[in-house]
Amino acid sequence: MRKSMMRITLRQLQVFRAVCDSRSYSRAAEEMALTQPAVSLQIRQLEELIGQPLFEYLGKKLYLTVAAEALQRASADIFGRLDSLDMQLSDLQGSLQGQLTLAVESSAKYITPHLFAAFKRQHPEVSLELVVVNHAQVVKRLSTSRDDLLIMSQVPTDMDLEFMPFLNNPIVAVAPMDHPLSQAADLTLQDLTAYPLVIREPGSGTRKAGEDYLRQKRAHFAQTIQVASLDALREAVVAGLGVALMPRHAVHLELTHGLLRELPVQELPLYRSWCVVHPRTKRLSPVAQAFFAFIREERAQISALATRFAGVPPDAPAAG
Repeated sequence: MRKSMMRITLRQLQVFRAVCDSRSYSRAAEEMALTQPAVSLQIRQLEELIGQPLFEYLGKKLYLTVAAEALQRASADIFGRLDSLDMQLSDLQGSLQGQLTLAVESSAKYITPHLFAAFKRQHPEVSLELVVVNHAQVVKRLSTSRDDLLIMSQVPTDMDLEFMPFLNNPIVAVAPMDHPLSQAADLTLQDLTAYPLVIREPGSGTRKAGEDYLRQKRAHFAQTIQVASLDALREAVVAGLGVALMPRHAVHLELTHGLLRELPVQELPLYRSWCVVHPRTKRLSPVAQAFFAFIREERAQISALATRFAGVPPDAPAAG
């Protein structure tokens, strides 16, 4: 090992990670309670130790160099091992302690807090950091290994991943109560194509699953309306802008209170499975191991939670 590597401090790595995450010296300074010159000095000293630049500006945007990407992976491993050591020492004292960092697809954010609450009843000293992103961002985060575990559907097949399906994610067609189709007793996907389809932003897993299925069923919508998030999609349908394909649990309250109606489409629901995922080479912390084991051993309880809080049928067929 180069001697300069031994002179790198944990504080320098903390500042470096803050800059990587925020892509901004000023935002990193705010997060670390430092001045911007102090952040710049830490990064400059780190670059001198490494012997290569870590960041470069293209226009007004800050980008990581190849050296920074390598250091980011190494620092994630270093801090992951320190967190694991802390948890192991806590475990030796008789209780599981530490933080679980979860990244979840946006349509899983409704069930995840209930899932963690059930886990926390068994391990009350564990805390949670929850990051909500779309499908494309989840896939990107998998490659950086910054999270303990991820919850997603449509697990990539071109990555070396360990994953476990644990909950059905039924995608249904919804419309406002005053929509012309809302009183129909029996519909097909073709019946829906006469109306605008409200869709998520590119990168959404729900959008990709819906588009793939509609293409398979040869259901073509002449008019689509794109919105930027799951919440915006739900509000757009409530406002009467069109119909949408959405996870049933994401609109459970609206269905319960009569703001939306699930349309009785013969080809739906489209079933996908939520999976808990991590890179196969990732060393899981004791908290992450315990959470993974909890999901594996408590699937019946998780299914009951989904039924109670999100209206997901527990006996629906699972799909990958």
